[in-house]
Amino acid sequence: MNKQFKDYPASEIKAKLQQCLDYEAKYGEIPQVTAVKKWCQSYEYRKNEWQWRQNVAKSINFNTDYTKPYYNE
Repeated sequence: MNKQFKDYPASEIKAKLQQCLDYEAKYGEIPQVTAVKKWCQSYEYRKNEWQWRQNVAKSINFNTDYTKPYYNE
């Protein structure tokens, strides 16, 4: 697992942003596309999103049966 944030190449980010702009021009604005545009336009947003995903992964306890109604019993 990668412990350091490594940003995507600028060309990939630019291509994804262009996809979002094309989609909005064709279909209109929706929250999912707005979020991806924000992700494309902000290094800090991408870094925070990566940190959030890392923390979600760390929070999973592999010895817990999450199908039970009470996890700590």
